[in-house]
Amino acid sequence: RMIGEYIKTADWKAEKHVPVIECPGQVHAGAPFVVTVAVGREIPHPNEPGHHIAWAALYFIPEGTSAAVEVARTDFAAHGETVRTTPTFSATIAIARPGTLYATAYCNLHGLWTSEHPVTLGA
Repeated sequence: RMIGEYIKTADWKAEKHVPVIECPGQVHAGAPFVVTVAVGREIPHPNEPGHHIAWAALYFIPEGTSAAVEVARTDFAAHGETVRTTPTFSATIAIARPGTLYATAYCNLHGLWTSEHPVTLGA
């Protein structure tokens, strides 16, 4: 089996593991814009040593290509009582052509999850 067969997806409004991509759907070529990736946006995900989001990553695939470009990645390392991380991060990016953003997140109990967000270019 291929690893892609193990990556799960669902409606983020009903599933706490799905990374949500928040950004404009249309941007200007070369103009910076903010992309936020958040896990547990609608239903909070636990953040404890035994059940947590360990990391999340953001990729971009420009239209007409098959290569994913890793844009950003972060580890969420604090899951204790003194300090806890929230599985959310932001990156400021600029794109030269339209394409699709993909986010992945890894839950230590429930594996890999993904979502996507198309981005077009405006005039």
